[in-house]
Amino acid sequence: MVRWAVAGDLAGLVAVEVAADGLFEQVGITFPAGTTMVEEVDDPGTVLVDGEPPDGFAMIGWVDGNVHLEQLAVHPDRMRRGIGGRLVRAVLDHALAVGAPAVTLTTYRDVPWNAPWYARHGFAVLGEQGWGPELRALVEHERALGIEVAPRVVMRR
Repeated sequence: MVRWAVAGDLAGLVAVEVAADGLFEQVGITFPAGTTMVEEVDDPGTVLVDGEPPDGFAMIGWVDGNVHLEQLAVHPDRMRRGIGGRLVRAVLDHALAVGAPAVTLTTYRDVPWNAPWYARHGFAVLGEQGWGPELRALVEHERALGIEVAPRVVMRR
């Protein structure tokens, strides 16, 4: 069941994110050292979770007037059970409820559980000509952090 996170959920989500990030090593992607994204969350009301305790989460924000999916992570031990799909549907439902025209995200182009997976959920690659100033700044920020260790794309639905 997808619900909004509460403050007590956040600490446990670190393990979910770390475990999910570990999957990228299988495709030769190693992230730079630092804190996880969920450790930087101040407002649990920007995080949707699935499960009790949570097996996965979706962090959202606003970019150029659209809901932006900042992070989606599912613990590898709980993958292939529909958790990611439920979280994406909840993000899309939230965007509709708040009147956002679209949901955007950035992801790895060639990682099977990234861009190809989002494409199966109705997202399409958004070329640079469609980026607003905040999205452009976000992509530049990700590059500066060293996250772009493999080809990345912006997607929109």
